[in-house]
Amino acid sequence: MKKLPIIAIIGRPNVGKSTLFNRLAKERKAIVNDMPGVTRDRIFHEVELDSGVSVLFTDTGGLEPSTSDYILAQMRTQTLIALKEADLVVMMVDAKQGLTAMDIEVANVVRKSARPVILAANKVDIKGAAHNISDFFQLGFQEMIPISSAHGDGMGQLKETIMKLLNLEPIEIETENLSEETDSEDLPPEYSISIIGKPNVGKSSLLNRLLGEERALVSDIPGTTRDAVDAKLKYHGRTFRFIDTAGIRRKAKVSHFVEKISVLHAQQNIEKSDFVLMLIDSSQDTSLQDANISGYAHNHYKNVIILFNKWDLIEKDTGTVKKFEEQIRQKMKFLKYAPILFISAKTGQRVTRILPLIDKITEQATLKIPTSKLNQYLANATGKHRPPTQSGRFLKFFYITQTGTMPLTFTIFTNSKKPPHFSYQRYLENSLRNEFNLTNVPIKLLFRNRREARELPAARRKRKS
Repeated sequence: MKKLPIIAIIGRPNVGKSTLFNRLAKERKAIVNDMPGVTRDRIFHEVELDSGVSVLFTDTGGLEPSTSDYILAQMRTQTLIALKEADLVVMMVDAKQGLTAMDIEVANVVRKSARPVILAANKVDIKGAAHNISDFFQLGFQEMIPISSAHGDGMGQLKETIMKLLNLEPIEIETENLSEETDSEDLPPEYSISIIGKPNVGKSSLLNRLLGEERALVSDIPGTTRDAVDAKLKYHGRTFRFIDTAGIRRKAKVSHFVEKISVLHAQQNIEKSDFVLMLIDSSQDTSLQDANISGYAHNHYKNVIILFNKWDLIEKDTGTVKKFEEQIRQKMKFLKYAPILFISAKTGQRVTRILPLIDKITEQATLKIPTSKLNQYLANATGKHRPPTQSGRFLKFFYITQTGTMPLTFTIFTNSKKPPHFSYQRYLENSLRNEFNLTNVPIKLLFRNRREARELPAARRKRKS
C-alpha cells in the first residue's frame, strides 16, 4: 500500500486547528473548545483532496516554543514529532487577533523543519479580521490562504494548494474495467481495538508499548488523554487499529465540559470497536467503576480482554494470580468469556501476548457455522432440557441460523412473541459455547416468532401495492 503524504496542522494554542481538522475530516474527531490546551496528542485522519488523491492530516496541540509546564512540554514534543513526520505544514494563525509574538516564535520553529508551508489565516469571517491579514506576510511564507475553519471558507483553495506543493494529480478511475467482484474480500480485514479504563491506569503507555513509539502523551496526571488517539498495526495479515481513549470516571465526578466530551468520545469508540482492552490497575482494588466501564463494552457485545496493568508493582506468591482471577470473576460475572492477562505496559511484561490473543479471539468471532450443525446442536440442547412454558403454553424452537459475526449472532425461530426466560437463554448460550468451542467471545442470541417472520414479506408487498 502506498504511503500517504502527511500534512501537519501547526499553530499556537486556540487558533482553530481542531476545528479545521474536523472540517476536513467531515466529523467531530477532535474535541473543540475555547480553552487553550484541549488537544494534546497527535490525531490522524485520511482526507480525500480530489478524485483518487488522499492525504493524512495530523491535528496537534498548541505549540508553545518555551514552557516549564510538564503537559505543555509534552505537547510540544508531540508537535515536533508531527513536524518531523510531515511532508507539508499548514501553519494556522488567528486573523481576528492579528500577528502575535508567539506566532513569530512558532513560525521560526516551523521554518527550521524545512518543509513546504501554507499559512492559513483563520477566522476571516469575523468582522474586521480581513484587515489584519497583511500583517502575516511578515512571517515570510509565500503561500497564504484566508480561511474560516468554522464555516468552510477557503477549503477548496487550501486543498488545491496542498496538491500543487506536493505535485499531486487527480486520478481518473475507469469504472468500466472494475469487476463487481473486486472486492473487499481481497483486502486484508481491519479491526478496531479500544483501550479503555479509569484515568491513569496506563492506557497511553500500553498504546506506546504496542506501537514501539511515543505516539500518545503519557503523564501521571489523571485526564492527560482527551481526544481518542488511534494508530494502525499489522499482524498476521490483519490490520488492527488501536484507539487510546480518555479515562472514564464516575458521572458524579465529571463536571468539566471537555471531560464530558472526552468520556462521550470514549463511549462512542467502544460502540464502534470490534475489541476492547479493559485496563485495570493491579496496585488498586478493582472498583465498581471498573465493572461499569467493562459492562458498557459487554452490553454492546464487544470482544473484551481484561488486562491487569502495573503487575510489576505487585508482590507475588504462588497463589497471587489465582486470587486476582477469582476476585475479578466474582465482581464481573458477566465477563466470564473474557480472557485475563497480567501485564506491565511500563516494562513490557507479557505485552507481546496481547496480539496473539486478539488473533485467537478473531478466529472465534469470525467463525461461520453451517445451519445444519446449528440445528443439530439446538435439537440436542432442547432434548436435554425442554424449553419452559409461557402463559401455560409450551415453547417450541423450530430452527436456528447464524445471522452475524463480530459479534457472533444467532437467530432462533420460535412459536412465541416473547423470548424465553433469561435462565434458559443462558443455558442455550453456554451449551452453544461448549458445542463449538466459543470460549472467549460474546454471543448474541435473537428470538423471533416464526409466524411474524413469514408474514413480514407479505405485509411489505401489501404496503407497496
